[in-house]
Amino acid sequence: MNKNDEFFAQQHLHLICRDESCSVYQMKNETGDGTVTFYEVYPGIGVMYNDFHMASCPARHFDNARNIGIHHCREGRIEWQVSGGAYLYLASGDIMLESSATENKRCSFPISHYHGITITISVEEAMAGISDLLALFSIDLEQVEKQFALHTRPFIMHGDSVPDHVISELYQVPENIRLEYLRVKVLELLVTLRTVDPTVLGVERPYFYKSQVEKVKAIMAFMTREPERHFTMEELSERFDISTSALKQCFKGVYGTAIYTYMRNYRMDLAASLLTQTNEPITVIAGKVGYSNTSKFSEAFKKVKGKTPLEYRKIKI
Repeated sequence: MNKNDEFFAQQHLHLICRDESCSVYQMKNETGDGTVTFYEVYPGIGVMYNDFHMASCPARHFDNARNIGIHHCREGRIEWQVSGGAYLYLASGDIMLESSATENKRCSFPISHYHGITITISVEEAMAGISDLLALFSIDLEQVEKQFALHTRPFIMHGDSVPDHVISELYQVPENIRLEYLRVKVLELLVTLRTVDPTVLGVERPYFYKSQVEKVKAIMAFMTREPERHFTMEELSERFDISTSALKQCFKGVYGTAIYTYMRNYRMDLAASLLTQTNEPITVIAGKVGYSNTSKFSEAFKKVKGKTPLEYRKIKI
């Protein structure tokens, strides 16, 4: 087992195929599956294309090496458990820098959907293997750690904090020059990070603590089990012993949207599935997602899906 295979095995990802330029690893569990396509662009520096459709994954394991991770979330949402049992969330368009010093050993996907890129840097290996190249571009990996204070907490910024092409072109690499292109783009990103002023561009995301996150996830499960019922914020707050203000803030932090917006979209997704997979009357489907008035259901459905329930059913058949 080579060092990369060993590293990914520690993350519960197992090799499924490989060619001369990349390796593809997969993870599966009861919540879904995910794949990582990995390119080793320099000694100690790799690029990972992440595609996950799962809710949670096991804790990650690291050796004692110093590592920097640069994560870009293209779609979906990722949850990081950091030191002290606190949680941070990365949303679509966000960039996060992290260090192994901050012990981000568990990640999960609250909406079971995540696509993005991770650049992994083993500081000692990269400095030993390509020190001349890094010096040529005035890239100091130790300075990156200090600049973003990665020894204290992960640093999050929105993607527009750096020129758009720096990130977007990582997703548009021509296949026949992929490895060479990634080498150029990684250097470009590392050079560009020198222009970022953390005091101006950093997004001070709030930490949410384990008790809050667990209650919010229990509330989501409770509501989605009974989509025909409409609960008030006060009812949920009392039932789960959490203040309404904490409920609102933490729910949006975990799922990226307000609680009522989340449930409206969940109900409309469920209705869309019932419209295309069953022959149940629209009035029955409306009742199953909490609408006693079919006209109001049709109006709400069209607002979310862009078509009336009848139009949607005809198109999808």
